[in-house]
Amino acid sequence: MEFFKEVEVSNLDLRKLKKLLSIKNLPVLCQSIYSVILDEQTNGIIYCLWGEFKVNHEELKYGIRFSLPDCPNSLVWSITNDNECDKIIIHCTINKRTHDKDFIESIEEFMSDWKNGIMSGI
Repeated sequence: MEFFKEVEVSNLDLRKLKKLLSIKNLPVLCQSIYSVILDEQTNGIIYCLWGEFKVNHEELKYGIRFSLPDCPNSLVWSITNDNECDKIIIHCTINKRTHDKDFIESIEEFMSDWKNGIMSGI
């Protein structure tokens, strides 16, 4: 399944966005991520609405990708700049075509928390 959110921005500084999107800033940027237990810059451990997970941080050309490698749903999300317009795209995927309603609602909450956090952080 795929989930998307867009954040309208003007004059985005991509370097600033990438710096903002660090593991240590995850709880500041997303209310669904409660704490960082370990931050080794490219990987760490977080505590979020689904429990405790390892997290990976990968730099992309136009943003950052985070993944939860031990998540049974293979949850991955990226925050990137759409260079053709002034938007930040938040994109999340899981490895299922369908899922139960409560879990889908929790992902939608996660995505909304990211949108709100990005809007307040830039």
